[in-house]
Amino acid sequence: MKAFLKQYIGDLFFSRRWYTLLTACSLLFLLRFFLPWLGLIPYLALSVVGLLFVVDYYLLFSSKGLWAGRSHADRFSNGDENGVRIDLQNFYPFAIHTEIIDEIPDQFQKRDVLFKTGIGAKATGVITYKLRPVKRGEYQFGRINVFANTLFNLAKRRFQFGGSTQVAVYPSFLQMRKYQLMATHNELNKAGVKKVRRIGHSMEYEQIKEWVAGDDYRTVNWKATARRGQVMVNHYTDERSQQVYCIIDKGRVMKMPFEGLSLLDYAINSSLVLLNVALVKGDRAGLVTFSEKINTMVPADKKAVQMQLILENLYHQKTRYLESDYERLYTYIRSKIKQRSLIVLYTNFESLSGLRRQLPYLRKIATHHLLLVIFFENTELHSLTMQEAKDLESIYVKTIAEKFAYEKKMIVKELQQYGILSLLTAPENLTVNTINKYLELKARQAI
Repeated sequence: MKAFLKQYIGDLFFSRRWYTLLTACSLLFLLRFFLPWLGLIPYLALSVVGLLFVVDYYLLFSSKGLWAGRSHADRFSNGDENGVRIDLQNFYPFAIHTEIIDEIPDQFQKRDVLFKTGIGAKATGVITYKLRPVKRGEYQFGRINVFANTLFNLAKRRFQFGGSTQVAVYPSFLQMRKYQLMATHNELNKAGVKKVRRIGHSMEYEQIKEWVAGDDYRTVNWKATARRGQVMVNHYTDERSQQVYCIIDKGRVMKMPFEGLSLLDYAINSSLVLLNVALVKGDRAGLVTFSEKINTMVPADKKAVQMQLILENLYHQKTRYLESDYERLYTYIRSKIKQRSLIVLYTNFESLSGLRRQLPYLRKIATHHLLLVIFFENTELHSLTMQEAKDLESIYVKTIAEKFAYEKKMIVKELQQYGILSLLTAPENLTVNTINKYLELKARQAI
């Protein structure tokens, strides 16, 4: 009995048209009380509505009905648009109209994932939509709820498909693949990466080739020219197997959000792309994360599984709410990273005093390695400084915003004073600006 009620009544829903017709029949009965000449019209109207409902119910529950299934990637890319597809199949011998409610993960905080579509008799349909996660971790999908109705649209039959499924949200591997493809084909300029003029050349060359117009005469290989009887030049390449470490500060300063993503997630996505580009360029990539203690260490290497190892380690990173210990970071780097390396430090300084507390340790790191400190421009403060001050309160707000913006510029000058490279960037431009800086340093043979 319980199964019967669940199958034939539990999934039955009344449409808005049904309630509208019932309301109209009720009004007819009310009018008949004052207008006796209406006679049997209210009864006939109610009978017709009831008969149509029975026919509608029979059509909906007399066959298997529908099937629906959800498909998506095994894992989502954080901060990117990820595609989700719902396939529908209609087993009814007539066309139906459907309303689909997909139970997406709670993290998206969306309650309007409703799709309406019609499906022909014995036909199939497809619905696609995109989700943009802004936090790494496990996401839980629920069921697919499909409400079907016929042309009469008096009753609706609910179908539920699938169960609870999980999808892991990883750092932005879609962005990583895009830049990897561009770096492999030397097309990084398409993503906004500048072409850097090479200053001099490295001592490593890839091959000896025939001279063509535009080649530098200083690269002529005179011995090969004498042997071949034609001008031959050395084709130089970037020095390889240099160590590149991304060091990510996980302290409370990296919790600040911009466009849904925290600064930590921006740093994680950027470091993933940068280390992958470094591997494409033949360098060795490594990773360190820290807060009040050292959390993660992936030694620099260029083995085949290095990026997968880095990706898995970045996936589990979480912001700590304590002050980061730069003294411990320096001690750890000094003991673990013996070879001179490019160290890209992702952190954030909001004030000059905050920098000066950590400056002694940054100077010590810079004596043994090429240190690049990357911190973030507060884009909201920038918009405040551009607004016109119309009253006393707005004058105060604009003055304070300009003070903080000025301090950011002073931090850059303070680091330059001690020979420490720095990059002040808006969060949305972090990846492109970081790759530009890396390629510039390789072109200058600074590493």
